[in-house]
Amino acid sequence: GPEGPNLIEEIRGAKTQAQEREVIQKECAHIRASFRDGDPLHRHRQLAKLLYVHMLGYPAHFGQMECLKLIASPRFTDKRVGYLGAMLLLDERQDAHLLITNSIKNDLSQGIQAVQGLALCTLSTVGSAEMCWDLATEVEKLLLQPGSYVRKKAVLTAVHMIRKVPELSNIFLPPCAQLLHERHHGILLGTITLITELCERSPAALKHFRKVVPQLVQILRTLVMTGYSTEHSISGVSDPFLQVQILRLLRILGRNHEESSETMNDLLAQVATNTDTSRNAGNAVLFETVLTIMDTRSAAGLRVLAVNILGRFLLNNDKNIRYVALTSLLRMVQSDHSAVQRHRPTVVECLREPDASLSRRALELSLALVNSSNVRAMTQELQSFLESCPPDLRADCASGILLAAERFAPTKRWHIDTILRVLTTAGTHVRDDAVANLTQLIGGAQELHAYSVRRLYSALAEDISQQPLVQVAAWCIGEYGDLLLEGSCEETEPLQVKEEEVLALLEKVLQSHMSLPATRGYALTALMKLSTRLRGDNKLLMKSPGSTQRDTPIFHLLRAAILEKMPLVERGGTQDEEAKESKEAQLSEAALVSTEPPVRRPEAPRGRGLGRASTPSPAPSALSPSCFSLHTPASVPNLRVFEREGLQLNLSFVRPPETPALLLITVTAVNTSGADVTHFVCQAAVPKSCQLQLQAPSGDTVPAQGGLPVTQLLRIFNPNKAPLRLKLRLTYHHLGQSVQEIFEVNNLPAETWQ
Repeated sequence: GPEGPNLIEEIRGAKTQAQEREVIQKECAHIRASFRDGDPLHRHRQLAKLLYVHMLGYPAHFGQMECLKLIASPRFTDKRVGYLGAMLLLDERQDAHLLITNSIKNDLSQGIQAVQGLALCTLSTVGSAEMCWDLATEVEKLLLQPGSYVRKKAVLTAVHMIRKVPELSNIFLPPCAQLLHERHHGILLGTITLITELCERSPAALKHFRKVVPQLVQILRTLVMTGYSTEHSISGVSDPFLQVQILRLLRILGRNHEESSETMNDLLAQVATNTDTSRNAGNAVLFETVLTIMDTRSAAGLRVLAVNILGRFLLNNDKNIRYVALTSLLRMVQSDHSAVQRHRPTVVECLREPDASLSRRALELSLALVNSSNVRAMTQELQSFLESCPPDLRADCASGILLAAERFAPTKRWHIDTILRVLTTAGTHVRDDAVANLTQLIGGAQELHAYSVRRLYSALAEDISQQPLVQVAAWCIGEYGDLLLEGSCEETEPLQVKEEEVLALLEKVLQSHMSLPATRGYALTALMKLSTRLRGDNKLLMKSPGSTQRDTPIFHLLRAAILEKMPLVERGGTQDEEAKESKEAQLSEAALVSTEPPVRRPEAPRGRGLGRASTPSPAPSALSPSCFSLHTPASVPNLRVFEREGLQLNLSFVRPPETPALLLITVTAVNTSGADVTHFVCQAAVPKSCQLQLQAPSGDTVPAQGGLPVTQLLRIFNPNKAPLRLKLRLTYHHLGQSVQEIFEVNNLPAETWQ
C-alpha cells in the first residue's frame, strides 16, 4: 500500500465522496492483509494509516487487537502508535481494554520516562473502574518520583482515578501534602485539581485539607504579589489558571467553616484590589474571587466589595462579562440586598440590552430589586420596558409587575392603575388569574368604584382586542354602570357618557371576531345587569344580538336575585366556600351569565379558553328559558385515541342539552414516561358538514411521571347530525427526538353525533 503521506495525498485528491470511499476501502483491505501476515517492521505504519482513516470517520475497529500487540512490543516506535491507537479505538464498552492492564503495569514499573508517560496518558483516557483498582498503587508510587515529567502525568491520572472510583481517595490523600511544596507549575496545578476532586467526593478529605488553607493562601499571595513564573503569566496577570484553581479550592474549604473563611479574608481582599481588570484574564480571576467571597463566611465589608466588582462588570463592554455579573448579582440579591440595591440604575440600564439573554437576566434582577421604597420608580421603568420588550419576555415581565404591585402597592388606586396599564399594554400575555385578581381588587375598593369604571370604560372605548382588559371592563360596567352615567367622579376629567354609547360598546364587544367565548359571556352578563342599573327602559337591551321579545319576562324574574351587585368574595376561602363558589359559577355559566369569576386556586391550569371547558360560549339563544334549569348532560364514555412511549391522549365528550348540535371534546394529554414532552401541539380536522373551533391548550409541556396533564377544548358544531370522524395531527419533542403523528379517529361513540 502507499506510504502515509502518499495515502493522505490520494485521499485528498479524490474528487467525489464515492472516489474517497473507494481509495479507503482498498487501503483498509491492504492494512488488514498486512495485519494478518504480521509484518513486525511496518506494523506501526499500517496502524498509523488506519488511525488517519479512523479520524476521517471510517470504521477502524479491526485495528483494536493490533494496538494490543504494538503496546506489548519492546520497541518505543511501536508502543507510541499502539498507545495512541488504544486511546482512539478502545473504550470501556469493549473487553479488549482489560487486556492492556498488564502492559500498562509493566510499562509503569520499567522506569523509562517516555514509556511511563504514554502508559499514564492512556490510563487517564480509557481507564475503567477495574483498571483503576488494579493500577492505583502503581500510580501512587509515581506521584513522588524525582522526574517532574512523570509526576505531572501521574497527578492527572490520579484525578481520573478519583473521578472513576471515589473509594480510592485514601491512597492519594497522603502524597498531596508533599506535592503542595512543588514549584513546578504543571504539578502544582494538577495537585490543586486533585485536592479539589478529593474534597468534593469525601467529607474526611475535606476535613483533612482544611489544615492546608494557610499554605494555599501563601501560594496565592506569592502569585498575586510577586508572580514567580513569568512564562505562565497572561497579559500581565500571573498564572491566572493556577489562581482560579486555588480560589475554587478555597471556596470548597471555606464553605460553612468560620475559621478557614477568616484565614482567607485578607487574601481575598488583596486579590480583589490588586488584579488588573483591563484584560480578560484579570476578569476571570476577579470573578472567581467574587464567587469565593459569596460562598464562604466572609466579612461583611468583603461582600460589599464583591458586589461592587460585579457592579463594575455591568459597565464592561464584553457581553459575557455583563451576563456573568447579572447572574451573580441575582444570586446575591437575597443575602446582600442593600449592597446590590446600590447598582439598581445600572441594572435597569441593562434592560435596554439588544441581546435577549442579557435583558432576560436584567429583568429577573430588576424584579428581585423591587421593594416598598422604590416600587413606584421601578414599576415605571418596568412598564416602559414592557412596551418595547421582545415578545418572549412579555409574559414574564407582565406577571412580574403584577406580583410586585400586589406585594408593595402604596395605595389601592395606584395598584388598580398599574394593573390597568399592564392589561392595556400586554393583556394577552398575563396569567389567567389577573382578571379575577383585578375584579377582586376593584370590588373591595368602594371609594374607587366610580374612578375604576371610568378608567376602564375609556380604555375599552380605545381598544377591544386585549381580552383580559375587555373582561374586567365588561364586569365593571355591569356592576357599576350607574356610577358611569352619574358623572360625579372628582378624580378624573368630567366624562359625559350616554346609555346608548355604553350599550353600543358592549354590543361591539359581543359582535367582535376578536372576542373569546368567555369575553362574550362577560359582555352579555353586563348587558343583563345594566337592565337593572340604568334609568331608561330596556328597549335598547332588547336590540342586543340574540334577544327576542319573548325573553322579556325572564328579565323580571331574574332582576331580584341574579342581577344584584356582587358581594365581595373573600380570597382563599375554605374548601366548602370554594365548592359553593364553583357550583355558582357553573350555574351562571350554564345561563351564560358569568358573574364575577371565582378566584382561582393556584393549581388551576394556565391557558385561555380552557377555564370554561365544560360549557359552551354564549350561543344566539343564550337567554332562552331552558338555560336556567341545569341539566346534567347524558354521559358519553371517554375514549383513548393515542399511546406512545408513555404519552397518552384521551378524549372526553359533553353535549349541552340546550344546544344539541354542539359537541365539546376535551383532549387530555398525560405523560407517564420519565422525560417531559415539550413543544406539544395538537391540531384537528372534521368533515366539511361540521364546524370546528379549537381553543388554546393549557400549555405546551406535558410533565413527566404523570404530572399536570395538558388539556385542550374542541368545539364541534354539527347541525345535520352527520356521522363524525376526527383527524388529529400531533407534533412534539420527547426523549431527544421530534415526533409527528397523523391519525384518524373513526370509532367516536354514536352518542357524540346522533
